[in-house]
This record gives sequence, structure tokens and C-alpha cells, in this order.
Amino acid sequence: MANQVPGGFYQSSEYGDLLLFMFYQQSLQINNRTNQTIITNFILLGFSDHPELQVLLFLSFLAIYMLTVAGNIIIIVLVVVDLHLHTPMYFFLGNLSCLEICYTSTILPRLLFSLLTGDRTISVHGCIVQYFFCGSLASTECYLLTIMSYDRYLAICRPLQYTYLMNGRICFWLLAISWTSGVLNISIITSLLFKLLFCGPNEIEHFFCDIDPLFKLSCSSTHLVELVNFILASIVTLPPFLLTLISYVCIIMNIFQMKTKASGRKAFSTCSSHLIVVTLFYGSLICVYLLPETNTMKELHKTFSLFYTVFTPMLNPLIYSLRNREVKAALSRTASKIVNVAHSLSL
Repeated sequence: MANQVPGGFYQSSEYGDLLLFMFYQQSLQINNRTNQTIITNFILLGFSDHPELQVLLFLSFLAIYMLTVAGNIIIIVLVVVDLHLHTPMYFFLGNLSCLEICYTSTILPRLLFSLLTGDRTISVHGCIVQYFFCGSLASTECYLLTIMSYDRYLAICRPLQYTYLMNGRICFWLLAISWTSGVLNISIITSLLFKLLFCGPNEIEHFFCDIDPLFKLSCSSTHLVELVNFILASIVTLPPFLLTLISYVCIIMNIFQMKTKASGRKAFSTCSSHLIVVTLFYGSLICVYLLPETNTMKELHKTFSLFYTVFTPMLNPLIYSLRNREVKAALSRTASKIVNVAHSLSL
């Protein structure tokens, strides 16, 4: 039986051993609880609330992906092969098509896999990496659409200075700055996301890894990341959007001042396709990130996200080819060459 000192306390050595044992037990409990709560995988719920539509959704998204890749590859081939399209406008259009292929390929293959197999899990690191590529490409697209707007502004409002202000060297540097800025901005946010810890729950009500669901699932403090994200998102979206808006205001004012309606229609036809693409892209972004997230808007947010991630990349080749005489003429010339080559080979 342990010896006691007056007052009923254990001797100092036994009391110290008891405290060490209790501290050790408490540490084990904390470690066990931490190991149970820290998650390493997310579940992308996507469209799992419609199980009866999984096959139809798979076939639909597969067709969209094939059309997107094929349509944008055709645009790239036409810009490279046809000498009539070796201008700054189509140089940027070819890069936009390349970007759209990459953008769609970061989202749709993973979505198609989950619809086909039912496996909706994605690792935490894999989710952040997907966000990095999606965010980088979306940021680059904001800059690229602005450059294309500026190109149309110079062509319509400053035609005599166009060749000087939009030569090959300037086009290259504008494009390099767009891609570099897009990647650097998202790299800063991604580096901060990798430092976050994620506890249960692990379900993301989306079909790809966006940043807002990651903030909600994190059990770490997200104040710094959210502040940095707000600042960089403002830099990426607001200046390009305002510059695009100013460019088109100047273009429209210049068109109204033209002496003949024919010249006005011709000028507007050169930028109408790009204006449609800009409206679709920024319109869907505004609906997703600026409208309040209520219960009724939650499902609509997913639908609007489809517009700028899936539908816009698919529609871009159609918009630029159907509404652009030069692209249609280039397509006709290239198709004729292919037919002639095939005919000569068959002989």
C-alpha cells in the first residue's frame, strides 16, 4: 500500500508518475482523435442526386467532350495551315482553342470516369491540383479575352496604327504575359491551400474541385487564404472585364459614327463572335461567384458552372466558324485540299 503524507497526498515521486501517465493517456486520445478526423479524400457528389440519369449524363458529356476537342483542334489546324488566317486575331483565336481543350480536359475526363464507374472519390492533393489547373486556365482566359477585345479595338478604331501596335513580337509578349500571370496568381493560392487541414465531412456538392467548397470543408483557419484569394481574384477578373467593356464601348461608338451602314455592319461582324463568347464567359462567372448562395441558387450554381467550364469551350468553335466568313472560307479551302490529296492518292 502506497505511503501518504499528512493531508492525504501521495509521495512526490508517485504523484509525478501518476501525472506523467495521465498526460500520456491524454496525448494518445488526442492523437487517435486527430487521426480519425483528418481526411485524405473528398467525394465529388456531382450529379449523384439523379441516379436514373447517370447513363444519359455520361453519353451527353462524352459527346460534348468529343465535340469540344474536335472543334477546337479544327480551329487550331485552320489557323496554322491557312495563310489567310496568319493575323493577330486568329493567332489569339488559335491559342484560345488550345486553352479550351486543356480547360475541358481538366474536368470532363474525371467527371466521365465517376459517371461510368460510380467512384467519386478524389484525394485532397488531387483535388487541389485540379483546382490549380482549372484556376490557371480560367485566369489566363480572362486575360486572353481582354487581349482579343483590344485587338478588335485597334483594328476598328485605330486601323492606321494596327500593324505597328499589334505586330508579331507584341502578340507573343501579350500571350506570354497572359499565361504567366494566370499560372502565378493561382500558384500563390494553391500553395496556401496545401497548408490547410481538412476534417469531416468530406463531401463536395460539385462536379469539380472549386475553391469555395474547400474553404467550407477545412478545419484550419482560412482567413488568410480567403483574403489572398479575394485580392488575386479581383486582379484577375475586374481589370480584364473593365478593359473588355471599355474596348467594346469604344468599338460600338466608332461603328455608330461610320458614314455608311455597310461599313458599320462589316466592322461589327469582325467582333460579334468574340462579343458572344465574352458575354457567355463573364455572364456565367458572375452568376456563379457573385450571386448569393441560397438553397434555391445552389443547384443553379452547378448549372451555371457548366456554362463556363463545359458549354462555352464547346460553343466557341461553332460561334467563330458560323459567324465568321474568313473561318468558313478557310475551312472550305482546307477541305478542298484534303479531298484533292485523297483523290490523287487513290489514283
